[in-house]
Amino acid sequence: MALQCGIVGLPNVGKSTLFNALSSAKAEAANFPFCTIEPNVGVVTVPDSRLQILEKLVVPERVMPTVIEFVDIAGLVKGASKGEGLGNKFLANIREVDAIVHVIRCFEDDNVVHVAGSVDPLFDKEVIDTELQLKDLESVEKKISRLLKVAKSGDAKARKELEILERFKAGLEAGKNARAVEVEEEELEAVRDIHLLTIKPVLYVANVDEGSILTGNDLVEKLRENVKDEHAEVIVLCAAIESQIAEFDDPEEKEMFLGEYGLEESGLYKLIRGAYSLLDLITYFTAGKQEVRAWTIRKGWKAPAAAGVIHTDFERGFIKAEVIKLPDYEAFKTEGACRENGKIAIEGKEYVVKDGDIMHFRFNV
Repeated sequence: MALQCGIVGLPNVGKSTLFNALSSAKAEAANFPFCTIEPNVGVVTVPDSRLQILEKLVVPERVMPTVIEFVDIAGLVKGASKGEGLGNKFLANIREVDAIVHVIRCFEDDNVVHVAGSVDPLFDKEVIDTELQLKDLESVEKKISRLLKVAKSGDAKARKELEILERFKAGLEAGKNARAVEVEEEELEAVRDIHLLTIKPVLYVANVDEGSILTGNDLVEKLRENVKDEHAEVIVLCAAIESQIAEFDDPEEKEMFLGEYGLEESGLYKLIRGAYSLLDLITYFTAGKQEVRAWTIRKGWKAPAAAGVIHTDFERGFIKAEVIKLPDYEAFKTEGACRENGKIAIEGKEYVVKDGDIMHFRFNV
């Protein structure tokens, strides 16, 4: 399953610069609004040191990491929910992604104009939140109007859905995002078909200047304070530094460059980890002489569903899974030695896959 994150933000906050740094695709980055007219998709491999461990142990013909897709979505302005600027295009594109990476400008620079004339992270956040909330409110009200007649006729399901929709409407009217409205998991079915924008999980990226990369700044703290009740993560990075890191092909040179700024890792690593955590994703591995490969699944998935990401036949005809833990593979060096020492567990359909499991599926269709 390829995770897709939409990078959003007001014009000139640094989102296209960040996108260019994160992906092999090159969106045009320029000092004017709407420099990214069409959504650009960049496919980035997910760094995972466990793949290198398995590669040394197995010596496969190829190694296949899992990937994450970043979509650079055209800049949003006030009034987007009514079609202002590139609003309709923005809203259509954002519906397609799994999660939103909201880039917020937390740096001062007189040479880079701000669409509102001054730098204020809370203003930036509120503009996008409001536009998405207004569009969601429109969607909720349309469904309410459709359900009213059915509910009045005594249809119990329609009346229940109506009650849930009214809660979402009240929350949105109060300036809340749909993900902040308190509902039970099963009640989300009432809004599943209208694809609410503000129900998507969000990762806030505070784009700072080079001098604030380690400590943050007052603008970052202002943002953190504002989102503390959203259970959202705020990642601090400098898009300008990330664009320089992306130029290095040599790992040692990259490490030296990071060291100059006192960084242990690039913002890419932080961003990917944040996105995985946000969506409750984990990785399992398959390992053989032809290929060592990483697979992304959701936390809590059972073995048949995990097998299904390789091929639907694996899930349909699932018999059992052979599971090796990476520390055991490292200790005994080969799959055969793990088997001889009782370190391969035979698991059935109810086995919940753990992050880092090395798996071999048996199936029959």
